[in-house]
Amino acid sequence: MFSSPFPEENDNARAGSITLTDDKERSLSCYIEHSLSVDEQEYVLLLPVDSPVEIFAWQGDGEEEEAILVEDDTTIDEIFATAQAVLSEQNLQLKNTAYALTVAGELPPVEESELFTLEIEDEDEDLEPEQLQLLASFYYEDQEYAIYTPLDPLLFFARISATGTPELLSPEEFRKVQPLLEEHLFNEVE
Repeated sequence: MFSSPFPEENDNARAGSITLTDDKERSLSCYIEHSLSVDEQEYVLLLPVDSPVEIFAWQGDGEEEEAILVEDDTTIDEIFATAQAVLSEQNLQLKNTAYALTVAGELPPVEESELFTLEIEDEDEDLEPEQLQLLASFYYEDQEYAIYTPLDPLLFFARISATGTPELLSPEEFRKVQPLLEEHLFNEVE
């Protein structure tokens, strides 16, 4: 059945956490926001313990300037130490975790002037623009980079295997079980 292990008012730790591991053996600690069982399979909705961040490279000039998401592991490895040093000036610790870069520490308050709206283009789906908060910018080998954190939470959906290990659902698997999960979540809200 569906449970919601939310913390008590003054408790910073949620009642339940789990660690995701990717194919490179990197880990990502997550709080269990919700768990539910559908057809004898347990599913969990996970929220990373640390705040996710994305690094963008700025390309072009003036009105033609465009932010390109840095996804290449080689580029991330090259700029990681510089990005980590820039964030440490704000008492934030950059981590190369599974499925997303994250930062540990208290994020600065959101300021309108520091927001960036990312328009996501996808022919198959009509996706909402994503709002990101600028944390820091830096240069590496004459290339400007910016580190942002999304305003909306980054959630992962996983199934719990027979051995108790969380397994991230692929987009195809998620689409198959999404109607059942939404029905269970909706029923619990009522």
